[in-house]
Amino acid sequence: MVRILLVEDEMEMAAALRSVLEREGFVVDHVHSFADAREAAIDGDHDLVLLDRTLPDGEGLSLLPELRRGNPGVPVIVLTARGDIADRVSGLDHGADDYLAKPFAMEELLARIRAVRRRPATLAAEQVQLGELIYDMAHDEAHVRDIRLDLPRRELRVLAALMRRRGRTVLRPALEQAVYGFDDEIQSNTLDSHISRLRKKLAESGAGVEIHAIRGVGYLLRRAS
Repeated sequence: MVRILLVEDEMEMAAALRSVLEREGFVVDHVHSFADAREAAIDGDHDLVLLDRTLPDGEGLSLLPELRRGNPGVPVIVLTARGDIADRVSGLDHGADDYLAKPFAMEELLARIRAVRRRPATLAAEQVQLGELIYDMAHDEAHVRDIRLDLPRRELRVLAALMRRRGRTVLRPALEQAVYGFDDEIQSNTLDSHISRLRKKLAESGAGVEIHAIRGVGYLLRRAS
């Protein structure tokens, strides 16, 4: 399951993009302002970013360092009405992986998403290991000694978020957003249930990792002691 952060302030455009992307099997989180995009960047749980340049409260390109700081290697495609050659060059020089001028065909956007996710620099950053556990971010799969763990979608998202920040505490709100998306209603004890089941499966598989609760703050994944 590939999770996309869509930063777009034109609501009709955002709705059209979201509809197409979700039909293709992507999970889409939509934000429409610079401030909301910055907050989402801190979580760093997205596999790809579609970024509008002209936002009501800032220039989208200036978000690129924060997006990469929170999620190193995340591919970013800039979507914008500013399609002059100078604008394209500026976008790529600022670190965008691709630059697509509006209006564009949805088929072209989907092809460009496939292309940036195939690039070696992206794929290399998407395999994360801790102990005997390897998480393949590109395919949302977890393996222990070459054996694939059979985990439901939401437990996989918990594990992906913890693996990205292995050795560091992941705040509870960040985990909830990683699992449920921005628009889902979250019951107070559901995350704890996912964590409990995931702990048991990791222990049974001999993954060599442990999930520790940081009371009132969040959870931490580290090597088993």
